[in-house]
Amino acid sequence: MDNRKFFHGVRTVREPSPMNSPFTVTSGITFVVGTAPIHTVGSDLVNEPIRARNWGEAERVFGYSEDWKKYDICEVMFSHFRLYNASPVVFVNVLDPTKHKKSTPAKAFPITGGRVRLPFEALKSTVKATSYVLGTDYELFYNDGALVLEILEGGGITAGLTELTIGFDEVDPSMVTAADIIGGLDLATNERRGLEVIEAVFPKYGILPDICICPNHSSNPEVAAVMAAKMENYNSVFNGKALIDVDTEAVTFYEDVPDWKDDNGITGKSQVLCFPLVQNGTRTFRMSTHMAGLMAVVDVRNDSIPCESPSNKQLLIDSVVIADGSEVLLSLQQANYLNANGITTALNFNGEFRLWGNYTAVFPNSNDPEEYFLYASRMFDWVSNTVILTHWDRVDGMLTERIIESIVDTLNIWFNGLVTNQRLIGGRAEFPSELNSVDEFRTGKITFKLYITPPGIAQEIVNVLTFDPSYIESMLARLGGQT
Repeated sequence: MDNRKFFHGVRTVREPSPMNSPFTVTSGITFVVGTAPIHTVGSDLVNEPIRARNWGEAERVFGYSEDWKKYDICEVMFSHFRLYNASPVVFVNVLDPTKHKKSTPAKAFPITGGRVRLPFEALKSTVKATSYVLGTDYELFYNDGALVLEILEGGGITAGLTELTIGFDEVDPSMVTAADIIGGLDLATNERRGLEVIEAVFPKYGILPDICICPNHSSNPEVAAVMAAKMENYNSVFNGKALIDVDTEAVTFYEDVPDWKDDNGITGKSQVLCFPLVQNGTRTFRMSTHMAGLMAVVDVRNDSIPCESPSNKQLLIDSVVIADGSEVLLSLQQANYLNANGITTALNFNGEFRLWGNYTAVFPNSNDPEEYFLYASRMFDWVSNTVILTHWDRVDGMLTERIIESIVDTLNIWFNGLVTNQRLIGGRAEFPSELNSVDEFRTGKITFKLYITPPGIAQEIVNVLTFDPSYIESMLARLGGQT
């Protein structure tokens, strides 16, 4: 007899639950493709997905410049980390200093206070100061928007010298094209570039960006189209939204924006179109940059669930402008005209600027609220992404009655929690027999039907004001008068 199996009395045995806890997808994570001054920090990270959780992490990898027309990643760094405190962000820099550069012939630069200021774009490794040696006669470092050449004591540069002849190569952000932003997969090297790099984010970091922005290039219709395509089906299964900016050099008047939208084919359910630009102090931002930060903040307030619209939430801006700096003063009627054409804007009402608009770019060409309402569309994306991650471990497992029931139970418990917390009005999961035939079951396919209803939004609040003479009659009666 095996004494180890002998037992006398009453006992219990705990069995692992067949239900697996839902894998919560954090929402409001922004994926940015643009340019950064990586040459100033000695970085060679080109077309690599870099997750940054704060300003310091981003600056160490990408450097920083206030010239956002050249370096739009810096614009997003400032907005997300300094203004909205939104984290994390996934950046992809496509500016390659070995490729996007030009040569500057040697010329004389003045010496001031023992230093020479060279352009910020100058590549430190290419600087040649005629007949002088780096490390012996001078040092180089980036500071205050310039590459600084500092003369070393005891070197060969005499104190009385007033100028130095210097030549160098310069990084040239203007050489970055829409094709660089769009990128693709190099079949020869299997390397991803540009927007295609989003495919590497989940494998590398285990996070799912659900917002995509390309500040300097999203106005290009080809870039906007690829942004939409990637956010509709990246990693073959995940979804999100592409925030697009109207070109305010081409379109300066709000009434012309709908035509620009249609002419450029920005009418997709995964696209959100923004007009115009915004300012905070002296800094000018694309509205998509601020909208991405605001969406992240609103999501966090709702336990990282995108159940609430970012519309009518405060933007951290002082004014609304177009490309030439002219201020745009939109009335409620004008802002609503943009909304009615599926365009998001900013409205100054009651003394502060707020994001204004609830629609994706598919509006008004769709009658499906799940497509045209931004909050509803994002909730469907979020639920879809969450369900995929939650049940991925079930793939290739045995198909038993118990497993099928556990999947349904897991989903329904999760939906009930979302309803209790008012993130959904209702939700349920079913395993319908009409969708699960014997043949499909034998070939390894099972189908569940999920029903969800996100909360609505109070987009239009109507107060009917009516004159009621009965109050006068009551007053006269109290005073002894006639009624």
